[in-house]
Amino acid sequence: MAAGFLLSEMMGCVVNYSENHPPQVLPAHQELRNIKVEEAFNSDAFRSATELIDSLKKKHGYLTGDINWGGILNIAMDLRGENIFLDMMMTPDEVKDYFAGIARVIEKFTSFMQAETGTTSISVNRGVRHLAKPVLLHSQCSHTMISEDDYENYLLPFDKEWSVKRPFGIHYCGPDPHRMAASFAKIPHLDYLDLGWGGDVKILREHLPDTFFNIRLSPVEIARQSNDEIRETIIRLVHDSGNPYLTGVCCINMDDSVTDDRITTIFETVEGLRSSLP
Repeated sequence: MAAGFLLSEMMGCVVNYSENHPPQVLPAHQELRNIKVEEAFNSDAFRSATELIDSLKKKHGYLTGDINWGGILNIAMDLRGENIFLDMMMTPDEVKDYFAGIARVIEKFTSFMQAETGTTSISVNRGVRHLAKPVLLHSQCSHTMISEDDYENYLLPFDKEWSVKRPFGIHYCGPDPHRMAASFAKIPHLDYLDLGWGGDVKILREHLPDTFFNIRLSPVEIARQSNDEIRETIIRLVHDSGNPYLTGVCCINMDDSVTDDRITTIFETVEGLRSSLP
């Protein structure tokens, strides 16, 4: 289940569920307070999730996949709204404690999911299922909104700590992951980087020579590009990555404006690149 919503609901957000739309989290605009881990896991939201999990296991005998857990700053924005950015300027010590509380909820939740399914992050990007061991993939969709200094001050410590429990990865779907390249290089073990369209792959590879890059194509651009342009884009990005053995290509959220021949071009281009490897 994609879209980070459950942990936010567990910690107090209202979530609108509708038939034809992903769950929509409404910012709670809570006070900046200590996160009570046990309270989150005693919530109706978590109880409903565990009941669903139990019923599916009883019916099918096993579970595959998991539930997207959002990421620290993503969840903080759901709980505090835009005020979290003011908090980072005005009450930095309290924000660090607040983030630590969210991290504790994430750690308990991902441990629970891994015990149930063997994975934690297929819902963040299904590409991680191709790795030999389950990847903990930290969603940082909102990090386009903070500086490199803020990342290093407030959030890098959690990535460093989590990276020790390998394999560890970061999902950065924004257009500027290269802005954080030097900061990401300070993570002891960044095994997987899910990098957004527009990211400078060359800069990232200079700082992260041993990290697997999952290069995300733009569904908007694919709808506009010719097959030749799509092919040239993929070849350029893979070459920019510098190591085809540590490179993947993906695209999500395509609609019916993307014709089948464009999809075929993506697969054929990647297969051609793969078949040319020594």
